[in-house]
Parts: sequence; C-alpha cells; structure tokens
Amino acid sequence: MSERASPTRARPYRPRVSRFWWVHRRSYLLFVLRELSSVFVAWSVVYLLLLVDAVYQGPDSYQRFLEWSGRPWVLVLNVVALAFVLLHAITWFNLAPKAMVVRMRGRRLPSRSVAAAHFTAWAVASTVVAWIVLGGP
Repeated sequence: MSERASPTRARPYRPRVSRFWWVHRRSYLLFVLRELSSVFVAWSVVYLLLLVDAVYQGPDSYQRFLEWSGRPWVLVLNVVALAFVLLHAITWFNLAPKAMVVRMRGRRLPSRSVAAAHFTAWAVASTVVAWIVLGGP
C-alpha cells in the first residue's frame, strides 16, 4: 500500500478559529480598528484633493462640490472618517513613545511625557489651523 492510501496517516490538528477572534480582546480590537482606519485616512486625503481641485476649477465647480458634499451619504461617510482619523491619531500618539526613545540630559524621558508632547503639538496645530480658517481675531 502506498503512503497516500494509508488510512492511518496523521493530519495536523487545526482548531477552528472564529472569523471574529479579534473582537474578544480589547488590544486586538484596537489593532484591527487602527488598521481599518487607514482606509478612512486615505478617504480624507482623497476628499481634500477633490476640494482643492474644485476650488482650482472655479466657483461653479466649487459650488457643485459643496452640493455633492451636502448629500447625506457623504456627510455620514465624513463623520465616520473623522472618528476613524481621530482613532488613528490617538493610537499613533500613544504608540510614539514605544517607537522612539527621547533622551534629555542623558536620561530617557518617561513615555507619558513623549505622548503628552505629541498631544500638545496636535492641540497647538489644531488651534492655529482653526484660527486661520475661522478668520483670526
């Protein structure tokens, strides 16, 4: 009898794994959501490029863009994208201390200080952009 026809040939054990195995643990869920968030970050870039193109094309094109942007499905998509972009930014800033070592006077800065510096820079940049967009004083 050949080896292939042998009824006693051992097969490796493969336990069944649910498709949603990552939902049962918070760290895995955040990891998967962060990876998924990159799709919405890409959408945000595309949306911004469409806006820039509409402005470049002139007032009629910009008006059509605004009308298209006011459609309910585009609004919902942009709200979901905003939530995912925020998740992406927050998780990245929380990971930054693990990705980079910052030393001052020969000592490593605590992780919280590195993350706090990132969040502070984000808040300052957001404030400056809001001030410019809203017209200053």
